[in-house]
Order: sequence, then C-alpha cells, then structure tokens
Amino acid sequence: MKCPFCSSDDTRVINSRPSDEGAAIRRRRECAACHRRFTTYERAQFEALMVRKRSGRHEAFNPDKLLDKLRIACNKRPVTEKQLREFAYSFEDEVQAPEVASDEIGRRTLQFLKSLDDVAYIRFLSVYRDFDSVDRFIEEIRQLGSDAAALEPELERES
Repeated sequence: MKCPFCSSDDTRVINSRPSDEGAAIRRRRECAACHRRFTTYERAQFEALMVRKRSGRHEAFNPDKLLDKLRIACNKRPVTEKQLREFAYSFEDEVQAPEVASDEIGRRTLQFLKSLDDVAYIRFLSVYRDFDSVDRFIEEIRQLGSDAAALEPELERES
C-alpha cells in the first residue's frame, strides 16, 4: 500500500480488525519512510449486475432506482420503508447471473408487490404494462378479485 503522505511503497500493517459488521477489514498502517500512520479499508468488490433494456442497451443495476419506483407505487400504503429497502438491495444478490433483462426486474417486482399490497401492485403494473385506458385498470382489478376469490375456499379450510 502506497503512503498517502510521501508516496512510499514501504508500509506495514500495525493493526487489523473487522469493520462494518464484517463487510470490511480496517487496517491501521505505518509508513517506514515518514513514520506517519493512516487507515485503509478492504472490501470485496463484485462486478456490477448489468441490466439489458428493451432497446438492447445495457446499464449497471441501480438499487436506488428500483427503490424510487417502489416508493412511488407504495406511496401512502401500509408498507414499510424497510420492506422496500430489503427487496431493492437484496435484488442483486438474488440474481445468479451477470446480466438480467429489465422485464425480469419488472416481473420480480410485480410478484413482490402482489404479495405485499394490491394497490401498490396495480400502481406499478399500470406503469409497467403502460395502461392506456381505464378499461385496462378495471380488467386487472377484476383479475385480482378473482384470484382472491379463488383463494378464499382454501383459506377457510385451513382455519
């Protein structure tokens, strides 16, 4: 490690310990040339998950972008910020490939929202599927209602 003060390559580690709940290693170092001390952090660096857009363009996955869309869909709904953050920030870990299609992100997000809140699901779906009329909203709401009605007999048997 090069000394940030004198640029010497001759530094030694004095102390090393875990940091950030084990996500990093904090190292206290001393320069052999100028004897000044400094701290470095070592973290694992992963290649960014790439998103393949409908246009064919590629961009790095940004969990903050997904979180923003989730917040819009869940605005004034009984959904916690923690639930949204956990989904958005764990998404990259769930995907076991170096690349994911934007449609797949949309599908997984819809599954998450459907299990969480029907209104948030419909809001996200209306943008995702580009609803162009009220009839599309009504059709999707009816579909949701029929899905729920199909589950009611099962839920009554379980009780």
